[in-house]
Amino acid sequence: MSAVWKHFKVSEKEAKTAVCRHCSAELSRGGASAKTYSTSSLIYHLKSRHPEHHAEYEKDTAAATATAAAKRKVAPSPRTPTPSVADFLEKAKKFANDSAKAKGITKRIMEFIALDDQPFSVVEDVGFRRLIDHIEPRYTIPSRRHFSDVCLPEMYNVVSTNVHELLATDIAALSFTTDIWSSDVSPTSMLSLTAQWIDTDFKLQKIVLHSQEFRGSHTAVAISEAFANMFDTWRIDRSKVHAVVSDNARNMAKAMEDSNLKGIRCMAHTIQLAVNEGLLSQRSIADVIAIGRKIVGHFKHSPLAYARLQSIQEQFGMPQKRFQQDVSTRWNSTYYMLESLFAQKRVLATYIADHDLPATFTAYQWVLIENVLSLLAPFEQITKEISSSDASVADVIPLLAALKRLLNKEAETDHGVKTTKSALLEAVSSRFSQADSEPLYCIATVLDPRYKDHYLDVGKKMRTREMIQAELDLGKPLGDGDGQVMHSAGDENSAESKRARTTDEPRTVSLSDMFDEILQENNPFARQRTSSTAQQLDGYLSEVPIPRSNNPLEFWRTNQGRFPDLAQMARRYLSAPCTSTDSERLFSAASHVIDEKRNRLSCEKAEKLLFIKKNLPLFLKK
Repeated sequence: MSAVWKHFKVSEKEAKTAVCRHCSAELSRGGASAKTYSTSSLIYHLKSRHPEHHAEYEKDTAAATATAAAKRKVAPSPRTPTPSVADFLEKAKKFANDSAKAKGITKRIMEFIALDDQPFSVVEDVGFRRLIDHIEPRYTIPSRRHFSDVCLPEMYNVVSTNVHELLATDIAALSFTTDIWSSDVSPTSMLSLTAQWIDTDFKLQKIVLHSQEFRGSHTAVAISEAFANMFDTWRIDRSKVHAVVSDNARNMAKAMEDSNLKGIRCMAHTIQLAVNEGLLSQRSIADVIAIGRKIVGHFKHSPLAYARLQSIQEQFGMPQKRFQQDVSTRWNSTYYMLESLFAQKRVLATYIADHDLPATFTAYQWVLIENVLSLLAPFEQITKEISSSDASVADVIPLLAALKRLLNKEAETDHGVKTTKSALLEAVSSRFSQADSEPLYCIATVLDPRYKDHYLDVGKKMRTREMIQAELDLGKPLGDGDGQVMHSAGDENSAESKRARTTDEPRTVSLSDMFDEILQENNPFARQRTSSTAQQLDGYLSEVPIPRSNNPLEFWRTNQGRFPDLAQMARRYLSAPCTSTDSERLFSAASHVIDEKRNRLSCEKAEKLLFIKKNLPLFLKK
């Protein structure tokens, strides 16, 4: 209780009024309720009207404070000393440019520019400078030229050193992706090189090595020379180069051959070509796609039309979505375009009742769209799977086997698309004709515990086993560049086709069903146990494959004690991706680095920015 109540009492008439014991004056307690009452007016009354009693009040208050402090066994807190003028001047003093604090802030700003695709001019923007001045007034922001000419090379050298150290670790094999990109906003072409491998803890590691300027004609000779320079720059032992994944361009394939590198065609690019062949084979489907493009283009270029569409979507209680525009170089964008149109079928029908469109679908064409979507759904699923960050060449043979089997089966949704379905099957079989005879694919598939040898016919099983056994015995890879091609003891595709055509499925089957079907048909055949490596291989293949949703690298990390030689071989063969997606994603980032605001950025600086953006997160402290 405050010592002031020694001189006051609460009024008997009104609780929010206090009465002075010395002069009987009535004073308001300042609030409307007990929680808001205060003693400020009472203390002021004592000080102005009763100075002698106010001195007594202060003495009592000091004594109470000292007593409370003694009970807590702490000394009364001293008053905060008033800062001196020298203290104010020291706090207002700017950091020296070479001070640790200034260098730390400058480093973070450089990271911000590289990681978030910011132009160097951001350090001159008013809003950014105000933000930094508010956070730390003592810091002076260097010029944009300092960041581009000093900070960028310094950070690049630091990250480059870390990458060199990472490449010097125990790496069984390195796999690469590569691509060539041309900018839309500047006369710039860049050649990429990304690397990945499986470390000793069976974790997939990925880094970007190059996205260098590529001048002149993109000939095989020029590409081959560029690869040689890139490998020399990073001191990469050619014996550790397992495979290089690229697109289907002839100059790239020839460059791989001239460089004596094992080249792998990007599975996603090959599927793109196969689907294009299949879709264009049937005129009715090509017409549907053409109409879809007209409809999407109408709404894309007319804000009024899109506003009307949004109103109709609101009436139906549907989320407001734009139609997907397709791109000729991405078949799945056409799939998404048709899917977005089909999802808005009722909305479009309502729109057409009151407004004009450049083209419309007939009832038959709507049914055709639904069947085309059903037909292309497995291709879309495969494209997503092989474009994931952990997809490998081990997925190629099983995915193709399941896809071809599914295309061979008759379904209720085949009405109107049988010609396309047959053309798709023929295109897939033709463009991937050598996949199940390629040693690298076969060995990787067998070493993937999700698949093992269940997706190979008897002849290929035996041949793949022989190659794995030979590599285990000799301790070096076979079949990567020796030109060996396996020949099947029988025509697997014909057998699958015959089985499929005699099967009448009452329901729509999926790609996942095909994996289960193949696993049930292919049981491991009897194997003779001889050497310790042969026993490892026999033991491994005799076990049931793990579920497809499981991580094969986690299996090898857990079971490397049981199958030590096979585990090390798996580190090599499962390191290769089946697509060049990493390089394409790199150039998606490049399009943000070299954009409208930085169209005069030199290729050298653009490469350093990309290198830092992709690799720095690997070394940042969490």
